[in-house]
Order: sequence, then C-alpha cells, then structure tokens
Amino acid sequence: MTTHDRDWIAAHIPHQGDMCLLDGVLHADEQRIACRALSHRDASHPLRHAGRLGVAVGIEYAAQAMAVHGAILGGGEPGRSGYLTSVREARWSVSRLDDLSGPLEVHAERLSGTDNNVLYAFSLRDGERELMGGRATVILNADH
Repeated sequence: MTTHDRDWIAAHIPHQGDMCLLDGVLHADEQRIACRALSHRDASHPLRHAGRLGVAVGIEYAAQAMAVHGAILGGGEPGRSGYLTSVREARWSVSRLDDLSGPLEVHAERLSGTDNNVLYAFSLRDGERELMGGRATVILNADH
C-alpha cells in the first residue's frame, strides 16, 4: 500500500494544526498500520504539561494512527467519527516522550471489529525499543 504524508493525514482525520501528531504512514495493510512522528520533540507540542510530554500522550498518537488506518481502509475517504472508549493492558518503559531524539514509530493492529466498534493493539517504538503499548477500543459513529 502507498505511503501518505502529513497533509494527507490531516485531510483524513479530525485533528488539525498542531494536534495532527503524525508525519507519515510507513506501512499499512488490512490489519496493520505503522506511522512516523516527530512532533514529540516540538517544544510547543499542544499536549505538553509543565514542559514535559508524558508517555500517556502515546495513547493519542496511537488513536490517530487508528483513525488513519480507518481512512485508508475506507478507500481514502475521510474517516468515520470515532471515540476511544477504553484502553487496556497499558504498559510503558519510559516516563516521557519529549526527551527521545529519534522519530517515534506508532504501530496499530486491528484485532477485531464490527461496523460500530473496533479493537486494536498498539505500541510506540523508538527503533527496536518498545516505549509503550496496550489495547484500545474505538466506538464508531457514536453520534448517530
């Protein structure tokens, strides 16, 4: 599958401006997506608190990767609205993301789903090192 840059991502997910955290898609297929992000190093990151970007922000990176995956699977149409409803089995090996010098890789794997909800496993990586991971459930079209 072809790769997509930040402009394509911003056109297909609800997050705009500085809140669009992903810079590109490295790989996507029917079950998995891998994205690249550099925004964790930005001193003006909108999710920084007290000058730090805590590892829990990785959940937002993962949620955006899931939204991009949905848009790609939908043939490039803007993704359906969705809400992250639960995160389970969360684990992390670092306390913050802003002190990492390399790009983040954001991975998500669709484990199951219906027309109304999707379950993903996700992880953030710095090269070969897993920084955090878990599972997340997304409810689609919850506003209908």
